[in-house]
Amino acid sequence: MAALTLRGVRELLKRVDFATVLRRHRYKKKWAATEPKFPAVRLALQNFDMTYSVQFGDLWPSIRVSLLSEQKYGALVNNFAAWDHVSAKLEQLSAKDFVNEAISHWELQSEGGQSAAPSPASWACSPNLRCFTFDRGDISRFPPANLAANDLSPSRIARLQKILHSYVPEEIRDGNQVRVTSWDGRKWGELEGDTYDRVLVDVPCTTDRHSLHEEENNIFKRSRKKERQILPVLQVQLLAAGLLATKPGGHVVYSTCSLSHLQNEYVVQGAIELLANQYSIQVQVEDLTHFRRLFMDTFCFFSSCQVGELVIPNLMANFGPMYFCKMRRLT
Repeated sequence: MAALTLRGVRELLKRVDFATVLRRHRYKKKWAATEPKFPAVRLALQNFDMTYSVQFGDLWPSIRVSLLSEQKYGALVNNFAAWDHVSAKLEQLSAKDFVNEAISHWELQSEGGQSAAPSPASWACSPNLRCFTFDRGDISRFPPANLAANDLSPSRIARLQKILHSYVPEEIRDGNQVRVTSWDGRKWGELEGDTYDRVLVDVPCTTDRHSLHEEENNIFKRSRKKERQILPVLQVQLLAAGLLATKPGGHVVYSTCSLSHLQNEYVVQGAIELLANQYSIQVQVEDLTHFRRLFMDTFCFFSSCQVGELVIPNLMANFGPMYFCKMRRLT
């Protein structure tokens, strides 16, 4: 019986055409020396989807699509150039000087008794401040312009010097009114403590919009993971140094271009606690409600900031993200 069964199997095997049978070939899997390429911009978006969807809730989809769309800009008029000609040219493009327009509107409301509160004296704006932008929903572009930045990097310092040479008169550049340095900002309080009336602390951050659009210098690259993780620590150190460099009674503005409360409100609160505990220096956060009301027709503000103000991207007013907080050093 067994012999008959074996003979039947052999006959069946002879009739099968193995040429038509698909075979699964075994192979030895090879591992790359590095991880598969995953663009930093995708890592950034993945990170933002996880964190900002919790932080902003229902607002996040609107912020997300705005971040991924073209940003809106303002044009600050250079008073060392032919400012009247430049202003007239910008007005021909249907741009508006939103700073002076907002102030005029506020003054009219105050005269009519409609204003909720008078503007504080510290918000008095110089008549020489002219900043233009387009109306909400208008996505027109300004003609190309130059942007100056100050940085620890020698190459960026050299670039800043060239820009200053192009825009600032020689008598101002050669005097003591303009000074460019390349120090470690964390040591600023030690080098020039109690020196300045006003300090702007514009810190390195995740630069959320840049991180979603540019691979170059993207902080979400895998190689910069540790640098990104310690950003809040660095930001607290820089803000504390800025406060130490300010005279008692002076003002400090802290700013980032990130939506993250870890880099915004928490840094402000951390720096204030640090100065109180280690230096017995008292710092007061100033109320920016007046500023928000003044420019609410131009920018879209996040209403739930604990301290400071946050401009969130919105397709109708696609500025930001931009966080700023004004503080006054009391002692």
